[in-house]
Formats: sequence, C-alpha cells, structure tokens
Amino acid sequence: MGSPEPAVASTSKQQHLTRLIALVVLLVFWQMASLTVQRPILPPPTSVLSALVQDLPQTLGRHFAASLYRVVTSIALAIILAAPAGLLLGQSRRLSRLFAPFIYLLYPIPKVVLVPMVLLLLGVGDLPKIVLITMILFFQILVLVRDAAASIRPELLISVRSLGAGRRALFRFVYFPASLPAILTALRQSIGTAIAVLYIAELFATRYGLGYYIYLQGSTLFDYPRMYAGIVTMSILGFGLYTVVDTTAQQLCRW
Repeated sequence: MGSPEPAVASTSKQQHLTRLIALVVLLVFWQMASLTVQRPILPPPTSVLSALVQDLPQTLGRHFAASLYRVVTSIALAIILAAPAGLLLGQSRRLSRLFAPFIYLLYPIPKVVLVPMVLLLLGVGDLPKIVLITMILFFQILVLVRDAAASIRPELLISVRSLGAGRRALFRFVYFPASLPAILTALRQSIGTAIAVLYIAELFATRYGLGYYIYLQGSTLFDYPRMYAGIVTMSILGFGLYTVVDTTAQQLCRW
C-alpha cells in the first residue's frame, strides 16, 4: 500500500490554491465596488496596498507588534489557566457539579461589555486588554476541555489504572492527549472574537495597537486608505494566528 503523505500534500496544495482564488475574487469584487461607489470612504485596493507598504515598516509595524504581543500573551495565559482547570473538572464529578452553576452563569456573558469596568479597575496599558482577551479564551477552553475529559470512556481509564498508573500518569498520558483537540478547537473558535475584542479594547487609553491605528486614521485624520491598511493588517493578524493554530492541530492531532 502506498503512503498517504502524497495525498495529504496534494490536498494541502489544493486548499492553498482555492484560498488564493478566493482572495483574487475578493480583490476583484473590492475593485468593482470602489469603481461603482466612487467615494473616498471606499478606496481601491491599489491605494490601500500603497498605504500598507508605506506604513508597515515603521508606524503600522509598531502597532502590529503591540497587538500581536497582547493576543499571544492572552492565548498563553488562557491555556495555562483554563486547560488544567478543565482537566480537573473533567476528572472530578464533585468539582464539576460544584462549579457548573458558576460556569453556566458566566460563560454566556459577552465579555466585551466588561471593557469599561476592566479599564477602570486595571487602568491603562496592556494589562486590561490582555485580561479581557484571556477571559474570552478562558471560558471557551475550560468548557471544551472539561467536556472532552469527562467523555473519556471508563474502560480506558480502568485499563490504564490496571497497569499501575496513578492520577498524575492519567493526567499526562490519558486526559491531556484526549483533551488536546478540544484546546486547539477552542482556540480556533475564539481567535475571531479575541481580535474583535482587541480592536475595541485598543480604542481606549492607548497609543499603540491596530485598533487605535484604525480609529485614528479613519475617524480623526480621515485617511481612508490607511484606515483600510490597518483593517487588512488586523485581518492578517487574525488569519495568521488561525493558520498557526490549525497547522498545530494537524501536526499534534493527526488522528
């Protein structure tokens, strides 16, 4: 039998090709919409690309770095805090029953409404923005990891325990591998929301960040090509993070 690797490589190339075609179609549609509207609020892609090339090495690059730091730090904190908590709740029915009402009440709350409160409590700087994004990712990861850990078949746990595995070994060799897809799935589902909250959080009490850059160029300076350049850069940030998480999931969870 042949190796499945050529088929996987072929599928990957096909996916890249279809995404490239979709990008070209979107750019053509954008160009046509710009020619139809004929207003400064909707500049053509060429003007946006020119502004992007001009600002990216210095000004826009600095804002991109600030936003990237906040999102990556939030993702790391959310995984560190939520993954062990979800595994613990998934292992213990008593703890799960104890905390289930609190999770049920807190999880549906749109965390973006907490922006004013977090800013008032934590002040300016990176900390309130990181806290907001971490809260969003935390509950997504917590719920999915808890459910994944709780759904592990009992006979699998019994067979591993029969080999002399203790709680730590179960955590390392059973619960964590079984919950890893849930962690990565939660991240993929939450990246879009995290970027949206990042934009809103960067509108307040900051001088650096893509949200601040977009608002400054569009609502203060009325430089619409640069405003769209910021939007494109923030989209690239979200797409890049999603691609990294998706690639990691394919590598670590081949099954």
